[in-house]
Amino acid sequence: MPHKLKKTIVLVGMMGAGKTAVGTALARKLGVRFIDQDDEIEAAANSTIAEIFRDYGERFFREKETKVLSRLLSGVPCVLSTGGGAYLSERNRELIAEHAAAVWLKAELNLLWARVRHRTTRPLLQTENPFQTLKTLYEAREPIYALAPIHVETQASYSVEDTANEVLRALACHPEILQVSQHVPPR
Repeated sequence: MPHKLKKTIVLVGMMGAGKTAVGTALARKLGVRFIDQDDEIEAAANSTIAEIFRDYGERFFREKETKVLSRLLSGVPCVLSTGGGAYLSERNRELIAEHAAAVWLKAELNLLWARVRHRTTRPLLQTENPFQTLKTLYEAREPIYALAPIHVETQASYSVEDTANEVLRALACHPEILQVSQHVPPR
């Protein structure tokens, strides 16, 4: 194994930033488990995220999100993809800082829109003007995502593998998170 992950990597960022796809590729490269927090929430609730929002509201969902996050962070190091709103909670940021390393997948608004505009599984975008809703969320959330200690810019021209390699390069600069025993892929 060329790399040894010492802490869980928590991917944070807007919906459409690529957290699940990049996280899956990164976990494969590191030889660790990939966990999608939203999948874990759905399994625990036996409901979809959209159903939880509809039936119980966002506040209830956020409470469950924190409980699931706490449980997931207590396990062996892995790559964990969070929902777009998970990192907004100060409590969640504290849990992540204590037990893991947050990596912000930063994507431009137009790229995010291109990726999410045809999806019906985004409860926060079920509005009359989903682009404006996304823009409002983006502007409000970006300063909070910027609190993550590691930032990786995603680009429209990058494949999932390219972005995973960028994350790997960023992590290679943090020996407290990732022990690297072979070279990191070149740019």
